[in-house]
Amino acid sequence: MSSNHLPTRWYNIMADLPELPAPGLHPVTHKPLTPDDLAALFPMECIMQEVSADRYIDIPEEVREIYSLWRPTPLRRARRLEKMLDTPAKIFYKYEGISPVGSHKPNTAVPQAYYNKLEGVKQITTETGAGQWGSALAMAGAFLDINVKVYMVKVSYNLKPGRRLIMQSFGATCTPSPSTETASGRAILDQDPDSPGSLGIAISEAVEVAMGDPKVKYSLGSVLNHVLIHQSVIGEEAIEQMQDAGVYPDVVIGCIGGGSNFGGVAFPFLGKAIRENRNTRFVAIEPSACPKVTKGKYTYDYGDTAGLTPMLKMHTLGHSFVPPAIHAGGLRYHGMAPLVSLGKELGLVEARAYPQLECFDAALTFLHAEGIIAAPETSHAIRGAIDEALDAKEKGEERVILFNFSGHGFLDLTSYQAYLAGELQDYDYPAEMVEKALQEVPAV
Repeated sequence: MSSNHLPTRWYNIMADLPELPAPGLHPVTHKPLTPDDLAALFPMECIMQEVSADRYIDIPEEVREIYSLWRPTPLRRARRLEKMLDTPAKIFYKYEGISPVGSHKPNTAVPQAYYNKLEGVKQITTETGAGQWGSALAMAGAFLDINVKVYMVKVSYNLKPGRRLIMQSFGATCTPSPSTETASGRAILDQDPDSPGSLGIAISEAVEVAMGDPKVKYSLGSVLNHVLIHQSVIGEEAIEQMQDAGVYPDVVIGCIGGGSNFGGVAFPFLGKAIRENRNTRFVAIEPSACPKVTKGKYTYDYGDTAGLTPMLKMHTLGHSFVPPAIHAGGLRYHGMAPLVSLGKELGLVEARAYPQLECFDAALTFLHAEGIIAAPETSHAIRGAIDEALDAKEKGEERVILFNFSGHGFLDLTSYQAYLAGELQDYDYPAEMVEKALQEVPAV
């Protein structure tokens, strides 16, 4: 059920939304960002894509050549899972675990490294949660001869040594965050020497290093518009593959940390839904321990903990919020992509939150049926797909479900070990911590 067609263009949802997202704001002046404001962090082509309203953007041939190592990724029908659930629903998943580093992240790591290479950049800094993004950028740096420095959230650095070793094997430098290498990291450690870290903290460290050296750029693995544009290869392929299969999704599902894998699979279908007046539903799944879309505030906030990054209008739990140390490290981010946030505000996107034990249970159900072990992040999408299939069963209706299998869990076995040993627990939504963090959101 796979097409051999590798897309030649990325899709940009901003061409089809009924309104555009609010502009990003300068962290000091609070005025709308200009390209020059972002030039210290990003290559100009990424900056221009960030503000583009063009429906399609050509994929450079060198990027397509690297994509061809694993793309197009297969679209699979989970027939054994359907049988196990005894559901009339048809369940399809886009298997991004086939990439060299096992997740969807190289879809944007490669073009970001490519555009940096064109500008003569020799080093990129970044952050990573569970390690999928850091591994992807390390791979892209090796392919395109760029040094990569990764700040990895400390709790994941300790829990997921396999991903750290992948980064180091590709030649990247990987440091647990918060660290003593930056003022941002030292400030956090002064407040809490045992801080588990967060994506917001790691972003602060990576941005600080990039801003302090004109020869260094910063790269972000989610949240920003150009990242979601690059990830659209997932949905663009899926549209053609589902057409080949003679079906069209009634519901499209993805997990959300910063929003990139959900946007990647959902936005091409959402664009068709808007243009063709289709009734497809789009469901984003987040952890109940870090429920920025379901319980956060839609407002301007910093993308990092130290307030070094531009302010974005998005769903947020407050930039100083440090989520509990759940095993879905890639979903432990306080904010959400402005495009996904706007989709939720416009009623185009639904959001649900699940505790981690329900998600691990869903992942094992999928494993027993389909034979693939999912990353803890991906297990949230599986949980959503299973619940949709059970709902279809209860209502006695056919339903075509598509979800993004954003990454495999072959390097997350310690998480499964803890789950199988009964050592994991669910974390309640930390309302008091979030309320305190939201008080620190900048007044704009």
